[in-house]
Amino acid sequence: MPSTEPWLPGTEVDVPAVGRAVLHALQLADEDLRKWCGNLSDAEVNVRPAGAAPVAFHIRHLARSIDRLLTYAEGRNLSEEQMSRLRTELDPGATSAELFAELTAALADGGTRVRALGKTNLEEPRVVGKKRLPTTVGGLLVHLADHTQRHVGQAITTARVVASRKISLADAGAEQTIEQDGKHDQGEGDVEAIAFDGESHDGERYAGDWCGDEEEQSELD
Repeated sequence: MPSTEPWLPGTEVDVPAVGRAVLHALQLADEDLRKWCGNLSDAEVNVRPAGAAPVAFHIRHLARSIDRLLTYAEGRNLSEEQMSRLRTELDPGATSAELFAELTAALADGGTRVRALGKTNLEEPRVVGKKRLPTTVGGLLVHLADHTQRHVGQAITTARVVASRKISLADAGAEQTIEQDGKHDQGEGDVEAIAFDGESHDGERYAGDWCGDEEEQSELD
């Protein structure tokens, strides 16, 4: 029997509608990532088919973006530690256990913070990034849900491509096989945090996001 999605059983009723929807989006992200990506090997989560961002990137990015978006929603600026973590989202060598441990922690912390923010004035002005682009608490919460689900979808698509190719990782030539599978792996232009005025601040665009025109599609994480 199919499982019921988190938004249907009538949970989180103590949280107003917007915050409740965000919580349900985070819960669904956890369920879907574990279902579709949880069985990938450590090598497979790092594969970049046709140069696309790997599953590891999408899990790291959505987990860390939850923290960054909620920091803005709470009216604070990003710390140097958050910036440093942003710059390592594409690092190779991730393990599945590490990724899902980080995801679990991010979702638990994010859930607590969303429950608090969801009961505040959602029209309260907020700013994002070095250029202090205007938004609201509610705007950030809605974007958090949208952005999380976007990367869940990309992670699942990538996982299914990797699984369908049945890439052999058993011999010493596996690393070369993966490299040939995604030859653009080493190009920083593939998936790179780009700030609005030349400095990463978490108003980044990722070419590896497959989110439309690179010049126009901006992600205010």
